[in-house]
Amino acid sequence: MIEDARKTHGHATSSANADSACVKTEAETDPILAASVTCETCAANCCRLEVWCLTDTGVPGHLTVTDHFGRTLMDRLDDGWCAALDRDTLLCRIYAQRPLVCRELEVGSPECLAERG
Repeated sequence: MIEDARKTHGHATSSANADSACVKTEAETDPILAASVTCETCAANCCRLEVWCLTDTGVPGHLTVTDHFGRTLMDRLDDGWCAALDRDTLLCRIYAQRPLVCRELEVGSPECLAERG
């Protein structure tokens, strides 16, 4: 989903990235590892990704920025983490209003495990 969104919105990926995306890591194929990742054990690595607000889910405006293409993105603070991430708990402070991209990235999914890599 994230890679599809990057392609759809003009983010090119190199052929090296495309080739490596076809190779599954142990983390991506290990169901025990996938089951061990929960919201409580997550390192919130996905909260360092660039996130587009593709639909209106109610994300508070003070947590977003507009890029030079006019797209609305989740703001990231100087530490690189999403502005909505609670730094103490590593949980989303706007979980009910989180962007569609965040909603579709399932905890423990291959995409999640790849970001934890």
